[in-house]
Amino acid sequence: ETGKHKILMDAGDTDLVLKNAELLGVDLSTVDIAFLSHGHHDHGGGLRYFAQMNSTAKIYMQSSAAGQYFSDELGNVFKYIALPEEVKALPQIEYVDGSVKIDDELEIMAGIGLAHPLPSGCLRQKMIEGGEYVQDDFRHEQCLVVTQNGKHFLFSGCAHHGILNIMDRFREVYGKDPDYVFSGMHMMKQAGYDEADIANIEETARRLQMTDTVYYTGHCTSIAGFEIMQGVMGDQIRYMHCGDTLAF
Repeated sequence: ETGKHKILMDAGDTDLVLKNAELLGVDLSTVDIAFLSHGHHDHGGGLRYFAQMNSTAKIYMQSSAAGQYFSDELGNVFKYIALPEEVKALPQIEYVDGSVKIDDELEIMAGIGLAHPLPSGCLRQKMIEGGEYVQDDFRHEQCLVVTQNGKHFLFSGCAHHGILNIMDRFREVYGKDPDYVFSGMHMMKQAGYDEADIANIEETARRLQMTDTVYYTGHCTSIAGFEIMQGVMGDQIRYMHCGDTLAF
């Protein structure tokens, strides 16, 4: 919640978003803006259930979020992970291309570069191009920047681009570091970490430690990844759990 808005960012894959909101005492019918961080069903599938009880909130997503996306499950078995067709067809969707200023509180930040390598856990994610499976470039990923009382709050979903690339893009747009970042960092890896993975996580943490930002993370960062980062960053990085409420 901001001074002017009640925002739903991402919605899981099922109607659990409605049940969780009820448990938290959150009335989703009062939401005026919904925001989808990227075009994967585990973040956007629940929007079809949200729309059944709130048909007035605008749902902002990149036009490319309606694309065809897959996960390589090894052995060239490609699992479909794109948004359900019912979500793509919702009449309240506001498809955008690139960054968009909504008002003096809210801005969509897109156009994230790839100067730093993608997280290793994202290398299995594919899109269709020229009839072939190719590496997803995550052009469908967007972040929400909230401005309140002169402070900037950056919200990302999974940070498929890598949190360092997202931070580079923020500095490019705003000329400074955000005050707070809320983001998964996609460091989860089913096979566990090798030495190179650990070194990359530690290097990411060292670079983030040099910023003037406090980070809240969870989701696809993984507990193991978070603990490695916290060993470098200390209280500059904090873990969010389902059901947590934070006030600033």
